[in-house]
Amino acid sequence: MTDQTAGGRLRLFGWVLLGLAVVGQVAGLYAPTVPGPDGIPGLDKVGHFLAFAVPAFLARLLGARWMMLLLLVHALVAEPLQHTLTSNRVAELGDALANLVGLAVGALAARLVARWRHDGGMPSVDDRERAG
Repeated sequence: MTDQTAGGRLRLFGWVLLGLAVVGQVAGLYAPTVPGPDGIPGLDKVGHFLAFAVPAFLARLLGARWMMLLLLVHALVAEPLQHTLTSNRVAELGDALANLVGLAVGALAARLVARWRHDGGMPSVDDRERAG
């Protein structure tokens, strides 16, 4: 298998993962009841964070800027939509903030991974000292 074929398959795999992450995001955000176990404080916020961090990470790695824009819009409107589309869920500012923080952290993590891959791995201490 050539490097091009392997790269194409890896890229396709990334798109499949991104699609699954978005389907999971939508299923979790718009489920009629809050997914996951009850009684664990803050677990809902972790779910919101991950629901946006994972797709943002994958979209940024794939260079899908259009998807990043869609994720940003969705992060902003998800809570009002959730309140409107479901009968027993309410919009929470904390959830919206968790969406936005997840989006930002996912995008930043992907940028760091892309830079690390481009540079051939982690820079040495000498390289960091010369750069900074």
